[in-house]
Amino acid sequence: MVDPLTASSPALVLPRHLDSLLQEGIRRRGQGYRGRFAPSPSGPLHRGNLRTALIGWLDARLHGGEWLLRIDDLDAPRNRAGAEEAILADLRWLGLHWDGPPLRQSARRGLYATVLSSLRRSGTLYPCRCSRRMLADISAPHEPLTIYPGLCRGMDPTWGAERGRLPSWRLLLGPGGIAWEERFASAGQLDGPRQVGDIVVRRADGVIAYHLATAVDELALAISDVLRGVDLWSSTGPQVAVMAALGMAPPRYGHVPLWCDARGQRLSKREGAEGLAGYRERGLDAAGVVGDLAASLDLVPVGSRLSAGELLHSLKRSDLERCMRAPQRRGCAGSGERSPGSPNGTVTATGADPAQGSRI
Repeated sequence: MVDPLTASSPALVLPRHLDSLLQEGIRRRGQGYRGRFAPSPSGPLHRGNLRTALIGWLDARLHGGEWLLRIDDLDAPRNRAGAEEAILADLRWLGLHWDGPPLRQSARRGLYATVLSSLRRSGTLYPCRCSRRMLADISAPHEPLTIYPGLCRGMDPTWGAERGRLPSWRLLLGPGGIAWEERFASAGQLDGPRQVGDIVVRRADGVIAYHLATAVDELALAISDVLRGVDLWSSTGPQVAVMAALGMAPPRYGHVPLWCDARGQRLSKREGAEGLAGYRERGLDAAGVVGDLAASLDLVPVGSRLSAGELLHSLKRSDLERCMRAPQRRGCAGSGERSPGSPNGTVTATGADPAQGSRI
């Protein structure tokens, strides 16, 4: 066994084309606002997804910037036939038009593979043969294992199949903090080894892990601002860690509130799962849906009917910022998610690769 934290490793050297791509992304990021909406085609957009899309679109347009659409479709078994087409149709129906053609992560596997090869050559990755069941067995009773305990750290690296099973690949995190800018709360700050751990960047089934693909895309696509649900706050540390391993600075993050009911509770699964089909069954047209989404943020009175364009022209940047920063919107009571800027909040599992879902 070797100590991976003290053993000498070659410096990270990226292929020239990859280094140029990432450097160009950083340069373009500094030229103006560029956001993105990144649904997974695992089903229709639900109410929370629709509202997050509206917030992101408004923020981009209020800043005079671009709003990209990226389809996170790497986990093929979870993709549903027709889901991507339905997502695009829903956004168009609401008037939330994106810039450029839709981007699909499945078409970018070569880019992710090049990044992985570079990290592996630099000695910052190691193979891990721990199964989910093994990790579950060593966790505390009735509690999920949140941070990978490093069982495969320091083992002689064998990357091939053993007993018919390939290893997952983990990113080795050394001591130190992970920090990023939060637009609507205090800056994000996590201790790498204690609160993030050695994250999976390539799954044992060969699928590129969510954190690796997302981090690479934010860099390569020159994303300046990532707006997504507050329930994804805990994904930020792992993604920023990947960017740091590549020698790149992260974008700004804005974690937007979850949709709560009048009692401050997170919407039930049935309520939250309602998408445009449910709205239409209740007789709402696009103007009615936009009004309902905006009213849930207190941007317009309840019962308002207006198009996305009309809503945009009625707002200033400060209106949206004020809404996102409102204390009552920092999270739903009993939601279980960590509220950004709250050091005593819940930090959910980050060392594992979460199942592909609507991580937007």
